[in-house]
Amino acid sequence: MPNVNDVLRILNVAAPVEYAFDYDNVGHLVGDLDAPVSRVLVALDITRPVIREAVESGAGLIVAHHPLIYSPLTKVVSGDVTGSLVIELIKNNISAICMHTNLDVANGGVNDIIAQKLGLNRINVLEPLGEDSTGVYGGGRYGEYPEDMEIEKFLEIASGNLGESCLRYLSSGKPVRRVAVGGGSCGGYLERAYGLGCDTLLTADIKHDRFLKARELGVNLIDAGHFSTENVVCEYLSDIIRDSFSDITVKIADSNTPPYDYFKR
Repeated sequence: MPNVNDVLRILNVAAPVEYAFDYDNVGHLVGDLDAPVSRVLVALDITRPVIREAVESGAGLIVAHHPLIYSPLTKVVSGDVTGSLVIELIKNNISAICMHTNLDVANGGVNDIIAQKLGLNRINVLEPLGEDSTGVYGGGRYGEYPEDMEIEKFLEIASGNLGESCLRYLSSGKPVRRVAVGGGSCGGYLERAYGLGCDTLLTADIKHDRFLKARELGVNLIDAGHFSTENVVCEYLSDIIRDSFSDITVKIADSNTPPYDYFKR
């Protein structure tokens, strides 16, 4: 039977941990590397409901995008939110693997998936960081449609294919043709996208000043939500594990849901 380290090794091929940004904390974060694995639960975040689901389903490993532990823990106690989650994992013999910014920049990862779901052609890396056997890798992606598209049509495509019912956006008055994307908080890519001739940037967690700058630059700017722009990677992670290990049952957690809702007047 494969163990946690076997799964980590396969994921590391798809998204090498050394590609993670300096501030990040990725790889095997909790548990026993030698523990056998027959069931894996995949989620964007390791939350209490996700851990509860792992316990109930008998999953010995949770693979997530966002790291459970961002900064060094000075204590692991029940009174601390992160510490209490770590305790729950250890008490139930559940390991945790988190692949974050390394999965953002790797080819085939978060940003390639977004670009593909939007139906973009001629996809390129927005911010090249290096090159490996898969080609140039790095932050963000940009691509094109074969012809101009009204922004309302693009918003329909983005909402439907990313699963986000409420999009915050700025229309510059230009049609959509060359689009840059960045999963999660990538409002900082605005100037780079503009410099590469992109008329549109789709990302998440966009601050007020970014909308003002986009209006001045004449760039369409869409906030498609942090959860929706990164949750697309859960299916990708599941497929990697499922295709590599015929004797491991893989499931995206039912409890893998956004931590917020929308009020619509």
